[in-house]
Amino acid sequence: MRRILPGERLLIATHNSGKAREIGALLSPYIGSFTTSAELGLAEPEETGDTFVANALIKARQAARESGLVALADDSGLSVTSLGGEPGIYSARWGGPKKDFVLAMQKVHEALGDQTDRSACFICVLALAWPDGEAYTFEGRIDGQIVWPARGDKGFGYDPIFVANGHSRTFAEIEPAEKQTISHRARAFEKLMNALAAA
Repeated sequence: MRRILPGERLLIATHNSGKAREIGALLSPYIGSFTTSAELGLAEPEETGDTFVANALIKARQAARESGLVALADDSGLSVTSLGGEPGIYSARWGGPKKDFVLAMQKVHEALGDQTDRSACFICVLALAWPDGEAYTFEGRIDGQIVWPARGDKGFGYDPIFVANGHSRTFAEIEPAEKQTISHRARAFEKLMNALAAA
């Protein structure tokens, strides 16, 4: 795998401030300098892929091409078993034009109705791309259950209705540092960092 050069600035290809904070915290021990698509004023690409991998690659490659920097993009979402894997790649779109996750969580709750199977998983695919188009992807997943009502205010997205298997608190009730040790994003990052270390 291609290396990130010492001192090279990395672009986090996102306009989501919560996601940028989480990715930045995971990157900081390894990458000295990074910026975000929002800070550079880059446009958000249209996510036309039909998988997390495809959409992560779209975002990473466009950001790298426009900025001239190595870009790291994340495509992630909530997959609910009883909803046939939805909202899946459309997780943000369930919140409407304003990406209102209070609305999105309400929609998940209403769609589940009286279903007894509340199992779900969070999936994260990271795509690392260079301006010439070369790219690699890394996937992480964590399984859990959907709970209602929503609980906690520490997370973002669907965190307040997701409890990871083996835990009793939602992702929004645990401290960010603890979440970063168990989350789908942390698992994808572990694969990314292992690949970079071996490069």
